[in-house]
Amino acid sequence: MTARMPLLEISNLKKSFTADGANHSVVDVREFSLAEKAQVALEGESGSGKTTFLHLIAGILRPDSGRIAIAGREMSALEEPARDRLRATTIGYIFQTFNLLQGYTCLENVLLGMSFGPGVDRPFAEKLLERVGLSDRLKHYPRQLSTGQQQRVAVARAMANKPRLVLADEPTGNLDHKNARESLKLIREACRENGAALLLVSHDREVLAQFENVERFDRINHNSVEEPRV
Repeated sequence: MTARMPLLEISNLKKSFTADGANHSVVDVREFSLAEKAQVALEGESGSGKTTFLHLIAGILRPDSGRIAIAGREMSALEEPARDRLRATTIGYIFQTFNLLQGYTCLENVLLGMSFGPGVDRPFAEKLLERVGLSDRLKHYPRQLSTGQQQRVAVARAMANKPRLVLADEPTGNLDHKNARESLKLIREACRENGAALLLVSHDREVLAQFENVERFDRINHNSVEEPRV
């Protein structure tokens, strides 16, 4: 069987922050890769640098040094506008706090996500919301939804631009046990159906137990400093 080529390649990645007059290393990853369509969970405690790591991959933060290549393009070498374009067309991000726009409906949240990528496709947006079980909630606002339903909108939005890579930051952290299990299943199925790779970070043992491929973040991140809020 032919091995999958890496979709994500990282080498010598470093990021530090200044706090209380001192420089604190948060991310120091010498090597990491993720294959096309792979699904990998990173295990790590809160404050271990996992969120900063995902933000670096997504181009939300810029590294101090090192290389991040996604689908052959070096995210770490791009200026902010180009990083934004690469993120919009290649990456879907599922945040722990969902980051939905409260003044917009479910459908509008997904359509706005599309507007930063190749373009708005209303039928596809409606199809995504139907896929996550919200076909009857298109015109509802986030405040009118349960926490689990808000997470489903976030999943639909993350898939809106048909990304090749989905990043999920503690995506079940704000959900009860039943909704956490269902949301995790939905995220993994949505990635498979759309041919996207998934990199999920979590400290939840039940979440991690659902993955065949689990890596400990402290084994690839060579520091033990608590990350600041960013």
